[in-house]
Amino acid sequence: MLFSYNQCITLYGNDYEIKKQLDKKNIYKLEKGIYSDREYEPELAIISMKYPYAVFGMDSAFYYQGLTDTIPGIYHLVTNKDATKIRDKRVKQTFEQPEYFSAGIEDKRYNGIKIKVYSRERMLVDLIRFKKNFSFDYYKEIINRYRNITYELDIQEVQEYAYVLPKTNLILDALESEVF
Repeated sequence: MLFSYNQCITLYGNDYEIKKQLDKKNIYKLEKGIYSDREYEPELAIISMKYPYAVFGMDSAFYYQGLTDTIPGIYHLVTNKDATKIRDKRVKQTFEQPEYFSAGIEDKRYNGIKIKVYSRERMLVDLIRFKKNFSFDYYKEIINRYRNITYELDIQEVQEYAYVLPKTNLILDALESEVF
């Protein structure tokens, strides 16, 4: 189980007690501010705990939502545009306007790890919004996956995101011609 520094302070009382627990190997320091009762924790769990206000988006969300087999080389996190810059080489941060940021966030379990990720419906709209950022083959792979799961999607939710997020006309045209 992962613990933040503050959780360790609550459990053990002070820095000295935390250091004693580390020496006894009752807990392990995995990264700055991240502790565990196990020597190893999956990197995904560490990233999720380290950046609790970020949401997995773009390539990471496509992978965690089962829309691609391509494992992202880095974690793609979306934050509010007013958030602090994430200085972690494992993470590519994207800033989103506050009025768009919270649309489509869902909690999901991936390999037993609880993560915050954008929904499939939101990611379909983002795929079209940011089409230029993807290679043609990657874009087509994901569009084809969406075609295969159209019956699982909440079409009304997709349309709501299309109207709320920028590039409404482009999104609606692409949805009609490429997906539905």
